[in-house]
Amino acid sequence: MAAWTLIDHAPLLGLLLLAAVIDARTRRLPNWLTLGLILSGLARAFCLGGVAGLGHGFAGLFAGASAPLILFIMGALGGGDVKLFAGIGAWLGPLPVLTVFAVQCVIGLVLILAQSLSQRRTLTLFRNSALLYATISQRGLGAAGPCAGAEFTSIDRPMPYAVPVALATLAVLLAPSWNVF
Repeated sequence: MAAWTLIDHAPLLGLLLLAAVIDARTRRLPNWLTLGLILSGLARAFCLGGVAGLGHGFAGLFAGASAPLILFIMGALGGGDVKLFAGIGAWLGPLPVLTVFAVQCVIGLVLILAQSLSQRRTLTLFRNSALLYATISQRGLGAAGPCAGAEFTSIDRPMPYAVPVALATLAVLLAPSWNVF
C-alpha cells in the first residue's frame, strides 16, 4: 500500500523536493513552482473524480492556504509558503493537508531547536518566543511588538520552510495508521 501511495504521489513529492532544494538555497519559492503544484493537484483531482474530485481539490486548496495564514499574517512565513500548502491541499484534500500542517509544526520545532542548540542561541529563541507570545496576547495579531524595528532573530539563518513541509508530507503519505487516504 505504501509503495502504491508513493508512486501515485510521485509528482507531488518531486515538486516538494524541488521546492525544498530551492528554498534551502534562496529562501524563496518561485511562483511557477507553487502555481504548478496547485494546477497539477487540481488537474489530478479532476481526472480522478470529475467535478466532485475538482471540488475536493478546491476544498483542499482552501484548507491548505488557510492553515498557515496566521503565520503569514505574523510575518513568520512568506506568500510562497502559503501557496505551497495550497498546492499540497489541492493534491491531498482538506483533512490530509491539515495533518501535514500539524506534522510539519512538530518537525519544524525539532529542526529549529536543533539549529538553535548548534548555534548556542537557545536562550535567545526562548526569549523571542516569550516576547512574541506576550505581544500577541496583549495586542493581537499584526501589532508591533516590544522590539519593533530591533533585531529579532534566534538563529543565524532562517530555516527554509519547504524542508519540514516536504518531510511532513512524506511522513503523512507513509503513515497508514493516520488513515487520511
